[in-house]
Amino acid sequence: MTKIETESRRARGARLLAAIDGDGGERVVESLSDIAPDFADYLLEFPFGDIYAREGLDVRAREIATIAALTAMGTAPAQLKVHIAAGLNVGLSRDEIVEIIMQMAVYAGFPAALNGLFGAKEVFAAR
Repeated sequence: MTKIETESRRARGARLLAAIDGDGGERVVESLSDIAPDFADYLLEFPFGDIYAREGLDVRAREIATIAALTAMGTAPAQLKVHIAAGLNVGLSRDEIVEIIMQMAVYAGFPAALNGLFGAKEVFAAR
C-alpha cells in the first residue's frame, strides 16, 4: 500500500497543508478551534487531504490555479494572500505570480487584477 492509501485524510491534509502553507496554514486551523473545529477538520480533509493529494497536477500547478481563481473571484483577499505565499513556498517566482494575476484582468477585469496585485505586493513586502 502507498502512503496515500494508508494515511488518514486528516493526516494527509495536515501534511500537505504544512508543506504548502507552512505556519500560515497551521494558524488558520488553530484559529478555527474555538469557533468551528469541525470546519478545521473539513479544511484539512477535503481540499488538502483529498484534492491537493490527487495525482494529475503537482502542488505548483494547483497553486497557479488557486491564485488565478481567487484573483478572479475578487471576494477572498485574505485567502488570496495565503495562496500567494503558498505559491512562493512551492516554487513560483514573484514574476510568475504577477503574470498569473495580470492574466486575470482579461477574464475577471481590471479591478480584480488590481486588487490581486496589491495583495501580492503586501505578501512580497512581508517576505
